[in-house]
Amino acid sequence: MDINLYYQEKGNKEPFILLHGNGEDGSYFQNQIDYFSDRYRVIALDTRGHGKSPRGTGPFTIKQFSRDLYDFMAGLEISDAVILGFSDGANIAMEFAMKYPDMVKALILNGGNLNPKGVKRAIQIPIIIGYKIAKRFALQSPAAKKNAEMLGLMVNEPNIAPNELSKITAPTLVICGRRDMIKESHTKQIAENISNAKLSIIKGNHFIANKRYVTFNKEVEGFLQTVCKL
Repeated sequence: MDINLYYQEKGNKEPFILLHGNGEDGSYFQNQIDYFSDRYRVIALDTRGHGKSPRGTGPFTIKQFSRDLYDFMAGLEISDAVILGFSDGANIAMEFAMKYPDMVKALILNGGNLNPKGVKRAIQIPIIIGYKIAKRFALQSPAAKKNAEMLGLMVNEPNIAPNELSKITAPTLVICGRRDMIKESHTKQIAENISNAKLSIIKGNHFIANKRYVTFNKEVEGFLQTVCKL
């Protein structure tokens, strides 16, 4: 790995890794870090080029972020972990769980998508416009270049075929808000293509882990108690 990822850590039991969404950092999960730290070693990391993690020279792609996670876990000598991913973090988690199934003890996918068409058009159209504008000015402005990379993740990625999800072997919870920016049919498609996945749709929008954390945490906790006996 060409970089060292920044991370926050609390607790000292079984590893529980949190992956944030596009343009965010690990602090998004402040209500999960505290809540789960008495039963887990909660690790909230900043993805490459996000938060306090450096951009590095590698590609700015979901697949690269998945490889970064592998290197991160290997560096900390973590052989397997519970992984919770939100939005792009869920997309990273899917890529990781497909490629390294033995390293995932349980998987929580919150607001992820298989491809850009999974995002509701009303949300996606402004993102596409912003991406085109940022790309146009990327050579003149470092800020525009960074913005183009961030928006590019949502315009061009991820690219996961539904049948690829069969590679995921860990017990999986697919969870989203009733008013999520991801189409509900798309979220259901993800759950249907992962063996024995549980689907949970709760009140709220895309940001349920942050805005409706009491309900969100109870759903995650109940799932983990069932599949991990913890």
